[in-house]
Amino acid sequence: MPDLQHKIHDLLNTLLKRDDTALWQVCADVLHPACVFEMSHPLGRLEGIDAIVQGFYAPMRAALRHVHRRDEIFITGMSRRAEGGQWIAAVTHYVGTFDAAYFGIKPSGRLAFLRAGEFYRVEDGRITQARIILDLPDLMRQAGRDPFGGQLGLEGLFPGPATHDGVLPQTGDGAASLDLVEAMLADLHVYDPATGASKGQTGAHGYWAEDMMWYGPCGIGSNYRWEGFVRDHRAAFLAAFPDRKGGNHYCRIGDGSYAAVSGWPSMTMTHQGPYLGVPPTGRDLTLRVMDFYRCAGGKIAENWVLLDYMHLMEQMGVDLIARSNALE
Repeated sequence: MPDLQHKIHDLLNTLLKRDDTALWQVCADVLHPACVFEMSHPLGRLEGIDAIVQGFYAPMRAALRHVHRRDEIFITGMSRRAEGGQWIAAVTHYVGTFDAAYFGIKPSGRLAFLRAGEFYRVEDGRITQARIILDLPDLMRQAGRDPFGGQLGLEGLFPGPATHDGVLPQTGDGAASLDLVEAMLADLHVYDPATGASKGQTGAHGYWAEDMMWYGPCGIGSNYRWEGFVRDHRAAFLAAFPDRKGGNHYCRIGDGSYAAVSGWPSMTMTHQGPYLGVPPTGRDLTLRVMDFYRCAGGKIAENWVLLDYMHLMEQMGVDLIARSNALE
């Protein structure tokens, strides 16, 4: 797939820069006519090239002036999950000047980096399926109207990998990277309800490097080392959703020193405790998840996480766009 992955990478990174006529042609070159994009809330399901252009690319071009794509991770591989097939996984930012409303989000008139996690299935040289999470709450935060009204971890741009080799990596053992991540996930799923601890995560023989970095979406933020991850994310999440069940991935791939997994949804859970300012509702919830990992020396060194918190909060009865727009 090396030539194909370079071709698709190039096309995805040029299509937004084209004029309206050329945009449609590039989309026809990279997307199968029956392609389906499943997008984070509120964009929804887009079927066919016309719907994808009108529902995804055109609104972005209208909202983010001179928008272009800036990849941090772009990897490929055969999925180990039952669905199988060749997949591309990417962490990217859509960069432009936020000059016009985007799905009702008030613009800032300033530079914006809209972060995204993306999984693309490729067949016969074209993308046939995509699942994309846009971190719209972070776009609101950048515009000065944080819908969560505070932070757990550090809120900021997602950095690229510390090794600067996440785009079309040339070295490393993708199978070994995915093996490590899958072992970690199997143990992370089970935890002690009294302490929140899961076996095998830390220590000399643990899965995570001592100086691990964890980069989370708006509302959680990023943190440093295992204790930071627990303090800024894991403890609050388990307290709110103690019966959470994860996994249910449609795609797991490894490429070089990187691995990526995603479920749509991945988690099922009940809202039993306060979370991000929302009192417990008792509702059954689902959560769409994308995780991207960099491995080094037999440990997980960095983890980028995209969560569809627009959809999660909507299930909890909260309209984040309305909440953000009410702020001044």
